Amino acid sequence: MTTPKDYDRAYFDRWYRDPKHRVATSADVARKAALVVGIAESLLQRRVRSVLDVGCGEAPWRLALTKLRPSIRYTGVDASPYVVDRFGAARNIRLGTFGALGDIGLRGAFDLIVCCDVLQYISKDDLAPGLAAIAARLGGVTYLEAYTTADAIEGDRRAWHHRSPAEYRRAFRAAGLTGVGMHCWVGEVLRPMTVALERSTD
Repeated sequence: MTTPKDYDRAYFDRWYRDPKHRVATSADVARKAALVVGIAESLLQRRVRSVLDVGCGEAPWRLALTKLRPSIRYTGVDASPYVVDRFGAARNIRLGTFGALGDIGLRGAFDLIVCCDVLQYISKDDLAPGLAAIAARLGGVTYLEAYTTADAIEGDRRAWHHRSPAEYRRAFRAAGLTGVGMHCWVGEVLRPMTVALERSTD
């Protein structure tokens, strides 16, 4: 039986701060944030005002996003009691799992929903309800960065769910999402704002 992973301080020290093991730097996150904000604002035709960060960890995206848009309203969700106990109040992070995202009392629609480097750790049973909850709260663009059987895998491989690109695309589309490139997807609100060559068809 696989022992559940403990997302404690030691986990975040290893995968997010230790230069020998970390898979992304603050500069990497800043570049991704700039890209995603640009895509969202291009489609929304205004500035991003609200963001939901699913599986946010210690909230590195919060720092990057507030540097770009200081007045942005940030809400983080993470399954780690350590994260919520230490950073919840200061960084507006609430406790919740991906599969139960629809049951934690989130309100309103979000201009941007980030779910970065999380989906490959989500079980088959939890994937569909979590994606449905994202689609239900999406008023703009969602950034769903995930890695597949077609990718060279680095980083934490424990409890990794190996899925093909086609499996993820089917799951996203079943949730009512339409791809617009670079891990970005839109729902029913922004789909009419896209043109044919912006939408992913593969």
